[in-house]
Amino acid sequence: MNPSDTLIVEANKPDDSISSRPTACLALADGTIFYGRGFGAVGEAVGELCFNTSMTGYQEIMTDPSYAGQIVAFTFPHIGNTGTTSEDNETDTPVALGMITRLDPTEPSNWRSTQDLREWMAASGRIGIAGVDTRRLTRMVRDLGMPHVTIAYDPNGNFDADALVERARGWNGIEGVDLAKDVTCAAAYEWKEKRWTWEEGYSDQTTPARKVVAIDYGAKRNILRCLADVGCDVTVLPATSTVEDIMSLNPDGVFLSNGPGDPAATGEYAVPVIKEIVESGLPVFGVCLGHQMLALALGASTKKMKQGHHGANHPVKDMDTEKVEITSMNHGFTVDKNTLPGGIIESHTSLFDQTNCGIRVEGKPIFSVQYHPEASPGPRDSHYLFERFAANIDEHKNNS
Repeated sequence: MNPSDTLIVEANKPDDSISSRPTACLALADGTIFYGRGFGAVGEAVGELCFNTSMTGYQEIMTDPSYAGQIVAFTFPHIGNTGTTSEDNETDTPVALGMITRLDPTEPSNWRSTQDLREWMAASGRIGIAGVDTRRLTRMVRDLGMPHVTIAYDPNGNFDADALVERARGWNGIEGVDLAKDVTCAAAYEWKEKRWTWEEGYSDQTTPARKVVAIDYGAKRNILRCLADVGCDVTVLPATSTVEDIMSLNPDGVFLSNGPGDPAATGEYAVPVIKEIVESGLPVFGVCLGHQMLALALGASTKKMKQGHHGANHPVKDMDTEKVEITSMNHGFTVDKNTLPGGIIESHTSLFDQTNCGIRVEGKPIFSVQYHPEASPGPRDSHYLFERFAANIDEHKNNS
């Protein structure tokens, strides 16, 4: 590659006290280069760049398994101000490959914080770059789609920009890739912990009334907590579990979790299983990737989005009640609403771009949504969906 083909975008320098020598680099596959100040782990990573508009919850975002293979640019400038705590992890360690911020991470100011964000990133092997013009970067993603990028941190500031660009260009991307297998649990386990409350923190569900199997395509812990919170005894199974594995537990309902990657790729093994679950008549509730694969099992198709939906402020309309709820979203694929077969009702739609955000099966206790009703981070407008799932289970049990 000719070095003249590389477009250099210098990092912002907020004040003269900061060294002019950059210690981090973000290289886009189109040749654009952003320089900035590194934090977290030293090294390089290549992935798909997305931006997230949330004003809080950066730790939950970084540990959300749905971000596997992605590098997150935060549009909110003040990242790090609440520090980190292991209680807020959505999985054991960060899954997102890197973090991009406008300003240097701030010192933590929160009574729950146990570790500075920069220390947490370094300990987790995740790369950060600060000092980037995130407004410009966000406009690029908005107009051109989610690019393939390489993020690099070197305290000595030694970068081969052309090589970083070439690495981004050589990455195959997420489309057609099954990432659920990389983030799913290795074996079945029980989940009893409920949502955090001010008075008690986390506590266990001790009087469950419903037996639920949650299939883990990359499940967030707060989703499982919400299920426990509405009285479910939850058993989590790996993404590759068979119908026999699921039915041997005699569940009252089945939950299809969120997760990363292309639903059509994961669907190669998951969709046949979901079809049999649907045919069994059991209540089913799907979220995000689970929603997309339920749609595939019902005969619809999915497609890659230009920039996806990533944030905690997405308005969604409930087509039945005509109410609008503000939701938390993180997805780069969507169900093509024009392919929904007869008997499959579009229950929710995005008010940003009218993409599909929910479906239900006419006359059956089966539904799913594209967004994250557990939020974390985000508003709690959609917690009623867990109560709906519990009500569907109770009605099905009473009629059986």
